[in-house]
Amino acid sequence: MTAGEIIAQIIETEKILKERISYVVVMGIGEPFDNYQNLLKFLSTINSPKGLAIGARHITVSTSGIVPKIKEYAHMGLQVNLAISLHAPNNEIRTKLMKINQAYPIEEVIGAIKYYLSVANRRVTIEYILIDGLNDTPEVANELCKVLRGLNVYVNLIPYNEVLEAPYKRSKTETMVAFYDILMKNKIQVTLRKEQGHDINAACGQLRSEHL
Repeated sequence: MTAGEIIAQIIETEKILKERISYVVVMGIGEPFDNYQNLLKFLSTINSPKGLAIGARHITVSTSGIVPKIKEYAHMGLQVNLAISLHAPNNEIRTKLMKINQAYPIEEVIGAIKYYLSVANRRVTIEYILIDGLNDTPEVANELCKVLRGLNVYVNLIPYNEVLEAPYKRSKTETMVAFYDILMKNKIQVTLRKEQGHDINAACGQLRSEHL
């Protein structure tokens, strides 16, 4: 998509809602950093006082871990937030969940995060979807703590939204809380996202699945 086409989505949404949009997250189907130049034009325009005047710190770009672009993005001098979809602390689990891990294994992704932190000096959000029996055990939680220890990151734990085309199940509530507690005890900044709509298949990713 062009920068203009992405901006048009915000403008049209504002017309439907009849209110101003003040927070934007670039994520979902498609990798933002695969459309890098249009992404930068989009960010510049919506942040500009002559554009949509959305504050840079109210904008987040989420990537699945395109290592060269994370490093390039570090030098842009933007106050826009960066989020990285990690979802596992090791290559064995992450490769099962994300094909991109074959191109950019977790060691390279963590290296890119360290590089970004050293250049941009801005905290990075780590997106982590909790999946029953796969990446939600105490052992995995402790391994994640070791991977992230000492980094200026913030972990966003996300309950998995079940869809028909995938075999995964959402972690049990007590398991998610236990995972959260382990990170907290290890002084990792973390939140457990409260999601709505999962019980009626209306949460993130589920509406698309139902439509297809």
